[in-house]
Amino acid sequence: MGSWQRWLLAATVLLISSVCLAQEKGAAQDWYAIDSLNTGLTQTPGSVSLRTPRESMRSFRDLTNKGDFESAAHILNLADLTPAEQRGRGAERAQQLSEIFQRGKSIRISRLSGRQDAAIEDPTGESPHAGEPRRDIELASLEANGDTYDIRLGRYQVGNEEPIWLIMPESVAAIPPLYQEYGPRAFERHIPESLKNSFGLLRIWEWIAIPLVLLGVALIGKGVYRLIEVVTRWLPSGSPSIFAKQIRGPMALIVMSLLTQALLDYVVSFSAAATITLRVVLIAILAWGTGTVALRLVDTMMLKMTRRLAGQIDDSKPQDDRKLLTTLYAVRRIIILIMVTAVTIYVLGQIQLFETLGLSILASASVLAVLVGVAGQAVLGNILSSFQLSLAKPIRVGDLVMFEGQWCYVEGIFYTHIRLRLWNERRLIVPVTYFASKAFENLSSKSTKEYRSLVLTLHLSADIAVLREKFIEFAKAEDNVIEHHKLLCCVTDQTGPAQTVTCYLMTVDPLSGWAAEVSVREKLLAFIRDNHPEWWPREIVVISHRDIARGHATNDAAELDP
Repeated sequence: MGSWQRWLLAATVLLISSVCLAQEKGAAQDWYAIDSLNTGLTQTPGSVSLRTPRESMRSFRDLTNKGDFESAAHILNLADLTPAEQRGRGAERAQQLSEIFQRGKSIRISRLSGRQDAAIEDPTGESPHAGEPRRDIELASLEANGDTYDIRLGRYQVGNEEPIWLIMPESVAAIPPLYQEYGPRAFERHIPESLKNSFGLLRIWEWIAIPLVLLGVALIGKGVYRLIEVVTRWLPSGSPSIFAKQIRGPMALIVMSLLTQALLDYVVSFSAAATITLRVVLIAILAWGTGTVALRLVDTMMLKMTRRLAGQIDDSKPQDDRKLLTTLYAVRRIIILIMVTAVTIYVLGQIQLFETLGLSILASASVLAVLVGVAGQAVLGNILSSFQLSLAKPIRVGDLVMFEGQWCYVEGIFYTHIRLRLWNERRLIVPVTYFASKAFENLSSKSTKEYRSLVLTLHLSADIAVLREKFIEFAKAEDNVIEHHKLLCCVTDQTGPAQTVTCYLMTVDPLSGWAAEVSVREKLLAFIRDNHPEWWPREIVVISHRDIARGHATNDAAELDP
């Protein structure tokens, strides 16, 4: 045999050995090999099927629903107990595990694998472990006394018998502490057995107890609301009473949430469906109530600062005060955003949404992103525009702006809209993106001062020097007219027998300037009417002798006409 033949034979033997070793290793990983199983129990009933995870848990459910806990104990691997303890505690452990499943974690049997090897079935081929057999799977992960316990199914083979699926010994050891956390409370011992039967998702007594508990908690919440209302009357007027009045509802909800949580922890224990639903709702209410109280505190502080620094929101206040108000509104929006994000993360973390729906969320993340992006485009656009206005400050709270031909003060810049106060005390609510996309005139951008002008049309015979003197006199008498050295009155146009006289005056702000302008105009018109009515513009008609003669002839003809 040549050297190359020897090398080929060695390679073939090595390849065959590797394949056989891999097969033996893979077969050994498909189950846990044990010598004996639950020797302290009686023979396994023939009605119990343990070939797949789904069949094992279905058998456990059916047996515990019938109250046959001794047979259900065969679905537990009691290897950590002696044969004597298995006989005495097997049925008890099965009953306790049944209560844990009912109150702590509801098992969806239809979602368990129906294969004997429990291999992951993934038609899409995206899972890296698709098709690989498993010898243990997780049913639930529960917390008790600050520790986390897993309830797992394992695949066991006794000798050469067919492998079966059982609750693993580690999970059986976790049943007592979990039962102490999720088991029935002391008062349930006094409930008649007839009311413990299932009716739909809940048991009969739960359909009666849950509405009564909620009604009692609601009455306590109403009492808290009234108590805070009474306390509000004793507080001094101003910020303390305003804050107390605004937190009546949130505080009542917080007390109701904490009280219900305490009842679930120490007094009553409902089924898993009701408990999980209530806990999610309570966490959301508690987080919302706490966030609302914090937000009301921020709003009260802002109101106090607004009244102390700026008073009435208009452009008569210094720029620094108006800039501070705008910054406070921006800080309020940032606080709201942080609070909403923190509350959302807290709620999702408490309800363990990512653990229970993680795969579904990951699978539909792209679809959700598209839907949220399309549905929230307008809202997100308004929020971003709101932050842009607050940071760039083209307008500030208290500024007087000319928007679409309307004089209005900026009363507030919110997440999605801007509130404008019109000159006639009406409010105009404008979406932020719409406001930012339109041209507007900020009459308070640099200074509230404004140059106003009034125009008079007079006859050419009007004495401008006299008119200028009266204008300066009337303008100086106005409180809102400033910088008297800039008062100006001159002829700006002339048309035929009339001349246009324009008077200029500087005012403290646009609205006061408008009032000063109309006041000075009225005084000038009254002066002309009372002292120089000949200054009014008039047309001069020149009549010739020929026109007079033609007029007489026309009159004579009219008299002779029969």
